Amino acid sequence: MKAGQRLSLLRFGTVMLVLLILLAVLCLLSIAVGSAGYSIPEILDAVFREEKSPIKTIVVNLRLPRIILAILIGASLAAAGALLQSVMRNPLADPGTIGVSAGAGTAATTILLLFPNLTASVPLFAFGGAALACVLIYTMAWKEGVDPTRIILSGVAINSVLGAYNSLLQLMNSDSLEGVLAFMNGSLSGRSWYQVRLLSVYAAVGLILAFLCIKSANALQLGDEMAKSLGVKVNGSRVLLSGVAAFLAASTVSVAGMIGFVGLVVPHIARILVGSDYKAMLPTSVVLGAVVLLAADTVGRTIVPGMEIPVGIVMAVCGGPFFLYLLRKRGKVSGN
Repeated sequence: MKAGQRLSLLRFGTVMLVLLILLAVLCLLSIAVGSAGYSIPEILDAVFREEKSPIKTIVVNLRLPRIILAILIGASLAAAGALLQSVMRNPLADPGTIGVSAGAGTAATTILLLFPNLTASVPLFAFGGAALACVLIYTMAWKEGVDPTRIILSGVAINSVLGAYNSLLQLMNSDSLEGVLAFMNGSLSGRSWYQVRLLSVYAAVGLILAFLCIKSANALQLGDEMAKSLGVKVNGSRVLLSGVAAFLAASTVSVAGMIGFVGLVVPHIARILVGSDYKAMLPTSVVLGAVVLLAADTVGRTIVPGMEIPVGIVMAVCGGPFFLYLLRKRGKVSGN
C-alpha cells in the first residue's frame, strides 16, 4: 500500500471514529434532555426495571424511537444528496433543490388532504411522487443524452410548479392544515416505533443500494467522456443513482415530512473531511448525516423551554447560510 493510500485510510478511520463517538454522545444527551431531564443512572435504572414508570415510558416510547428515526433520516438524506451530487457533478445538488423531495412531498400532501383514509399508504405514494418527479426531470432534460446542467434547471422548474400546486392545495383545504403544516416543516414529534420499523426497512434497502452504486458515482464525477472510457453506461448510471436517491428521499419524506439542506450540507462537509472518493465519502456522509440531524432535532426540542421547533426549521436556519456560503464560494468549490 502506498504512503498516500495509508494516509487517506488513516484519515478516513480517524474521521469515522470521531463521528461515531460524537453520535454516541449525542444519543446519550438526547435521551437525557427534554421537558423533563434525567441522569443516565436514572434512565438505566428505570429502563431495566420490569415495572412501568414515567421515566421508562418517556425514554422507551418517546425519546428512543425519535433518536433512531433521526439517525435513519439523517443517514438516508445525506446518502441521497451525495449520489445526486455525483449525478449532477455539482456540490449544490440535493433532493430538495432538484425537485425530488418536492415530488414526494406533493404526493404525500395530496393523500393527507384529499384522501385521508389512505394515510397508511403515504410511503408508497411518496416514492411514486419522487419517481414521477425524476421521470419528468429527465424527460425535460433529455436531448441526445442527459446533461447535468439541464437536469438542475429542469429540477428547479419542477420544484416551482409543485410548490405552486402545494400552495393551491393548502389554500383550498385550509380547515385541514394542522397535520400538513407539521409535515411541510419536517418534524419528528409524536413519532413511534411503528415509524421506526417502517423506515428501517426502507433505509436499509436504500443505503445498501447506495453503497452498491459507489463505483458508478466515482466514475460519473470524473465527467462523461472519462466515465465512458471506463466502460460505464453514463445515462443508465445517472438514472440508477437518481432512482436510489429518490427512494431514500421519499422514504424520509413519508415519515418526517420535508427536511432540507441535509443532503446539501453533509456531503460537502464529508468531501472536505475525507476527499471525493465515494468509498470514503459516502460512509462518512451517512454517519455525519445521522450526527447532524440528531443534533438539530435535539436542539429543536430543547432550545426553547415548553416549545418544540420542528427539525426542518432548525436545518433551514443552519443550512441556509451554509448554502449561501457555497454559492459565494462556488468558483472555489472542487472535488478535492
